[in-house]
Amino acid sequence: MPRFSVIVPSHGVAGRLSRALDSILAQSFGDFELIPVCDAPESTAADVAREHAGRDPRVSPVYSPPSAGLAGARNAGMAAATGAYLLFLDGDDVLVPGALTALDARLTDTGGGGDDVDVLYFEYERMPWWEGEATNPAAPLLAKAPKGAFTPDRAPGLTGVQLPAWSAVHRRAFLAERDLVFPDGHFTDVGFGARVAARAERVAVLRSVVVRHMARRQGNRLNLPGAHHAELLDQTELALADAAGLGLPAERRGPLFEQLFAAVLKTATDPRRLTRGQRRAFFRRASRLYRQHRPAGFRPPGGRVGVQYRLLASGSYAGFRSLRAANRAAGGAVARVPRPRGLRTRLQYRRELRRPLDPNLVVYCAYWGRGYACNPAAVHAKARELAPHLKSVFLVERDQAHTVPEDVDHAVIGSRRYWEVLARATYLVNNANFAEGVVKRPGSVHLQTQHGTPLKTMGVDQSTYPVVAAASGSFTKLLGRVDRWDYNLSSNRHSTRAWERAYPGGYEHLEYGYPRNDVYHTATAEDVARVRRELGVPEGKTAVLYAPTHRDYESGFGAGALDLEAFCEAAGEDVVVLLRAHYFYDRGGKRECTGRIIDVTAHRSSEDVCLAADALITDYSSIMFDYANLDRPIVVYADDWDVYRETRGVYFDLMAAPPGPVARTPEELTRVFAEGTYADAESTALRAAFRERFCEFDDGRAAERVVRRVLLGEPPESLPPVIPLAERVPAPAATLVRS
Repeated sequence: MPRFSVIVPSHGVAGRLSRALDSILAQSFGDFELIPVCDAPESTAADVAREHAGRDPRVSPVYSPPSAGLAGARNAGMAAATGAYLLFLDGDDVLVPGALTALDARLTDTGGGGDDVDVLYFEYERMPWWEGEATNPAAPLLAKAPKGAFTPDRAPGLTGVQLPAWSAVHRRAFLAERDLVFPDGHFTDVGFGARVAARAERVAVLRSVVVRHMARRQGNRLNLPGAHHAELLDQTELALADAAGLGLPAERRGPLFEQLFAAVLKTATDPRRLTRGQRRAFFRRASRLYRQHRPAGFRPPGGRVGVQYRLLASGSYAGFRSLRAANRAAGGAVARVPRPRGLRTRLQYRRELRRPLDPNLVVYCAYWGRGYACNPAAVHAKARELAPHLKSVFLVERDQAHTVPEDVDHAVIGSRRYWEVLARATYLVNNANFAEGVVKRPGSVHLQTQHGTPLKTMGVDQSTYPVVAAASGSFTKLLGRVDRWDYNLSSNRHSTRAWERAYPGGYEHLEYGYPRNDVYHTATAEDVARVRRELGVPEGKTAVLYAPTHRDYESGFGAGALDLEAFCEAAGEDVVVLLRAHYFYDRGGKRECTGRIIDVTAHRSSEDVCLAADALITDYSSIMFDYANLDRPIVVYADDWDVYRETRGVYFDLMAAPPGPVARTPEELTRVFAEGTYADAESTALRAAFRERFCEFDDGRAAERVVRRVLLGEPPESLPPVIPLAERVPAPAATLVRS
């Protein structure tokens, strides 16, 4: 039997799970089993767990569906555990070095004669995900406890309410003998911790940090608005009824009662957690529980908190309503957030924010207003088909307004109408971020669609790369914008993990694929021919798309060191090049290109350009991941890979897993095309492996899944399943014959 079973639920933290598991496997004390609890065998977290299981036999993943929640995941881990002691760890937390050694030593010191402690509480560091000082919330509470093993009546303040499940180790036999499991629903730690503390016979504390708990900037997910706050009362009632049933003495029930209702009052007086319709019902039920379970002789604390206790005891909802008004005034609410320019516009925006949301209004934006493009445009088009009752407005910069299709309603960024629709829209869809002053209203739904699969580091992961960080602006402000997201779109599990790290937040990942890539599976040969005519590709020519990415350490675009005219000459007389610069360099006009080079940078749709191309040359641009859906040849031109990797940072080694041949010099690149190896069997094999990894969810129905889930509110189980890669039929290339 191992000394410890470490149980790690992983829902919603797949991007940080490796760090948590690594912190356990790196412990100097090795007598443990590690049980990651994953949503399903085919989930992103399961991939991470299997990778670790393949490296270490102590790792044994188990599965619990998301519908079972945190309680179900922990209970599934408990059922599989064989260790003497159970240690629960959140999937985005870590064990400090030497943690298990310290726990083992303390358990040995406090045991004796086979009389082991039932619960060992310990300290933890609360670490902000991004900025702020670490704190040790458990230290003051544990400092009051006796030094050795003790009975709970000697430390009545250790009620289990203020210490989460991951700040203690529990003797497995004790939990099993008393049938102690995590109760269903939210706030499960409250019910579990209180029941455990009420039944424990021998307790000890360790006055040193064992866990580093990563605290979300917007606070615990349980602090967010919603009907789930009623479940805090469920757990409170469970704990108090259990204590009464066990006949706990008043000196122990008093601290339990006070700590439980401190949490209840925090919710009852917070104007953000409960909607107007929920507040009265929450208060009335809390008041009934207070009067029903108040221990004899209980005296409320003094000061303003004591006033709150007395209002609850009296059932005075009017008093609580006054308290909420005071909190709202102190917080500044809406008035301090909007920052549109101009006094009249600011006043208008504030007025609009006081009006109800329009349940049928959807606002879209792409690339900071560069036009009708990318995933937002694809979602918009599908919404017209599946949800025609919705009203849509696309946000664009003034100089791009003429590019919006005539039948698409739009508003110019910064205009009065722009702020009006942003204030009233129930749904907001963007592939970047909305302006700093946009308010996230209760009831609104923000969908972040992203605009590519990340090879290069993104978000806060850029902070360790000085050149990038200097140009990125405030990461704190960035993460404030991330806090508005409700959903984040992903096209593969690699992206899910990267987004979770780069943009930490409380949003839900939608592994649905990129809507803009649907066209790669729905376009026909006639569509391909039409686009080629529009772009001016001569009939019968092999069109090679050249699409390099932006370099943070360079200014301007000069197509790198690649001489495209020379490339065309060497590659063969049937080759023409479609040049598409990164959108950072798009100024709306064509570059001076001659002969067999066609500048397509200003063309609105990168999807059209990809359809027209028979092959792709890129360096480190995310276009390679999208183009791979077409199953056409890709060549990586990596003349400065080492510099790029060191200055920008990357999530994986592209040179070790490329989508096709890699060329380091212009001569190598032209040879690949002149000799035809860009489309040979080896190239095809590399591309197949790349597609397996990165084209996971792009099957032609991504937009439908997004519209039905986000805009129509359909449950996930009703959405079209992802079509297996082998069954997809990409749009045909115009001229290329593959080997």
